[in-house]
Amino acid sequence: MLAPDLAGRTALVTGSAKGLGREYLLALAACGADVAVHYRSSDDAAEEVADAARAADVDVTTAQADVTDPDAVDALFDAVEADLGAVDVLVNNVGAFAPEHWESMAFETWQTVVETNLNGTYLCSKRALPGMREQGDGRIVNVGYASADRALANPKNFPYFVAKTGVLMFTRMLAADTADDGITVNAVSPYVVENSDEFPEDLPRGRPASYEDMIQPLLFFLAPDSDYVSGANVEVSGGWLPERV
Repeated sequence: MLAPDLAGRTALVTGSAKGLGREYLLALAACGADVAVHYRSSDDAAEEVADAARAADVDVTTAQADVTDPDAVDALFDAVEADLGAVDVLVNNVGAFAPEHWESMAFETWQTVVETNLNGTYLCSKRALPGMREQGDGRIVNVGYASADRALANPKNFPYFVAKTGVLMFTRMLAADTADDGITVNAVSPYVVENSDEFPEDLPRGRPASYEDMIQPLLFFLAPDSDYVSGANVEVSGGWLPERV
């Protein structure tokens, strides 16, 4: 596995108390980064992850916030900066998933899916930028969805596809807007991961993506030699084609 030296870096992974976010955070700690465990309601799980990260002999903090609330995002970054210094690695991992037909979906569910995936990515990125620009260095990695850049329009879980398409558009726009600031902005886009809510019968290569599969492109984007790679999207889908009948 790639193992870039991230000593001296401060990394914030949103939604890192459980699942993929947890594995991302532990991988960054293993590479030497000081890490901030973010959670919304899973405080016990967040403390467990923090303890696991400390085994890598790095500084660790935990912080609670609703990433769809601008004031809460400000408070989140204030707390992390007070404990660990300016955030120079941000992984936008939070994003609700609601696998149901759009017509039967409550508006509150629609709103939650769009706000956590798209608005949360926007708010956290915007708040991270001043510190990154001041340092002349920063890495942002967003979690997208495989083939979202092809305008998927499945009636089931439609707001998720809408939000993830927005995340990939935002990734490209922000990469262009920060090209002269020493900041890179990229995306990792899975199809089905080992902790996904649903598993289709016909999975590419006969299995979902493992956490290790997802970690590889993240670490590539964070490696020092990847500083010219920005606006990129790596699909971790096993070669999935949504248009295939």
